[in-house]
Amino acid sequence: MTVRMIVLRHACAGVVLMLAGCAASRPAPMPSPPATGDASWREVVPPGTVRYQLAMGEVSSGGTPFQRATPVYPPELLVRCPPSQEVPALLVVDKKGAVAEVRVMNEAQATASRHAFIAAVRAAALQWQFNPLLVNHWASDADGNSHVVDSETKPFSLTYEFRFECHAGKASVTAGGP
Repeated sequence: MTVRMIVLRHACAGVVLMLAGCAASRPAPMPSPPATGDASWREVVPPGTVRYQLAMGEVSSGGTPFQRATPVYPPELLVRCPPSQEVPALLVVDKKGAVAEVRVMNEAQATASRHAFIAAVRAAALQWQFNPLLVNHWASDADGNSHVVDSETKPFSLTYEFRFECHAGKASVTAGGP
């Protein structure tokens, strides 16, 4: 046997071993995609909403969201694909602009599946960040020039309506109003 034949024999044996290894291994199953949804945001102002009353010379600014997290459609409910769900939630924001509390009306009477939607809203909304609500007190000096006398930040609350929809096992989540 020549050197060339020995090298060729070892090369063929290596190829056979590689092919045998490929035939024996199975590709890992693709994981199912996570349940996520796109979201758009719009504040809902329920009737009877009370707002801060500013005195003459007071100007407010801030109170706007700059960081929002999208609620995740409860993955355990995607298989059933229930009818669309709307979850109105009052976001209570502290003086620093962090969501301190999320209140959902009639939460105690909610069904188990509704609790899953409420939990998704709460988990997302507690991650939201707002610019603090700042109230500046302005005054004029003897020459008529206006200037800020003092400022304070105030807590506030806003209501959002979160909508969960499922179409053929695919989730869609939005936040908005009428």
